[in-house]
Amino acid sequence: MARQQRGLIAPLLSALAWLLAGALALVITVALGLIVLFAKVNPPYGMAMVVATDWQTASRLRPEWQRLDDLPRHLMLAVIAAEDQNFPVHRGFDWGSMRQAVDDHMLRGQRLRGASTISQQTAKNLFLWHERSWMRKTLEAGLTAGMETVWPKRRILEVYLNLAEWGPGIYGIEHAAQHYFGVPARELDRHQAARLAAILPSPGAYNPVHPGPRLTQRIAWIERQMNQLGIAWLDPMLLE
Repeated sequence: MARQQRGLIAPLLSALAWLLAGALALVITVALGLIVLFAKVNPPYGMAMVVATDWQTASRLRPEWQRLDDLPRHLMLAVIAAEDQNFPVHRGFDWGSMRQAVDDHMLRGQRLRGASTISQQTAKNLFLWHERSWMRKTLEAGLTAGMETVWPKRRILEVYLNLAEWGPGIYGIEHAAQHYFGVPARELDRHQAARLAAILPSPGAYNPVHPGPRLTQRIAWIERQMNQLGIAWLDPMLLE
């Protein structure tokens, strides 16, 4: 009897393994297809936006797409200075920043901070959700690698700027510029760009128009970083 049961279980396990492998292959195929598609086609909205709201609300809050070439370079520099200074030169993952974050946590007792690159954040905003989990981080890593393989850096930054959340119900750089400063994104000045970049880690907690002491310090730090990096730091990305 036991031998018969084992004889039945083995084919079931084999079938289950094939089913899981097929499902994984399907997910990978769909993901790669979407990555290739969105290399040229602007996504109407990101999945993180849909998960945070709903399909109907996401449709109403749909970002007004801006081409990277139409945006000021100091805006690109401000976001890179604030969020991912090695973005023009890394391949999706900033291993040095990750090690530093772990060292600060383990050796100095500091709170473990995120070290997600702009590429990783773009993968999350476009395909995934905001809630942290090992599953999301694993999927995010695979999608990031795929995007970095297929997309040029300038495309990653363009999608990031257009899908990022800049405040409650504010998605995309054009809506952010209009909402906070009453100007189109292409007319943002250097200081306004730094103010917007400063709220990206916690867009629901800060207002760039009326910054408190903590946000004011962060804005000043971003502007110093912009001066140190210089506009030429964008060249490896823009010349791809």
